[in-house]
Amino acid sequence: MRVKEVFLSLQGESTSAGLPTVFVRFVGCNLRCRYCDTRYAYEGGSPAAPEEILAAVSAFPVRRVCLTGGEPLLQPAEELQRLLDFLAGWEVSVETNGSLPLDTVRLGPGHRWIMDLKCPGSGEVEANRWENLELLSPQDEVKFVVSSHEDYAWAREVIRTRGFPPGARTLLSPAWPDLDPRDLASWMLSDGLDARLQIQLHKVIFGPEGERSLPWRARL
Repeated sequence: MRVKEVFLSLQGESTSAGLPTVFVRFVGCNLRCRYCDTRYAYEGGSPAAPEEILAAVSAFPVRRVCLTGGEPLLQPAEELQRLLDFLAGWEVSVETNGSLPLDTVRLGPGHRWIMDLKCPGSGEVEANRWENLELLSPQDEVKFVVSSHEDYAWAREVIRTRGFPPGARTLLSPAWPDLDPRDLASWMLSDGLDARLQIQLHKVIFGPEGERSLPWRARL
């Protein structure tokens, strides 16, 4: 596997926002979303075995891990599965862009998917793998990054017509800096849309670059 960095921060997204989390950022992505804020993870990084990654995350004082990228599912499935098995008993979230099959690996208890569905404004709407919705469980989360009212209307239609697992959590996130969160909040409340608005908390706290420039940011 290729890893760009391993670091401790506050989770900025998902229903775990605000909780201290160890992030494992893998290298490589098969999509090129217009608003991507992690282009630096497209390439580079260092090779790392699952055992090395486990040692790196274990050095931090929390047992909450987010596997992110890039796109984690581009990593060799056997090695990614071994890492997930090592993390049995940890709280683990796996952030995926939704374009690759989820069933190449098996999540354990306390693990969950955070899966994007790409809105038209991303430039990658055709990459959505709709079959993945059938593989989600109630503990998983589906995220839409919304950059315009057109994106919002598309997401609203998907939420109302697609078969999401009962109880699965749905997140709408305004694309920074394209969409004012107040506009997204207004649309959701006007429509009575049963979803969670999330703001990228790490950008609110640490600025537009997030934690990338902080001196305590540790790498593998």
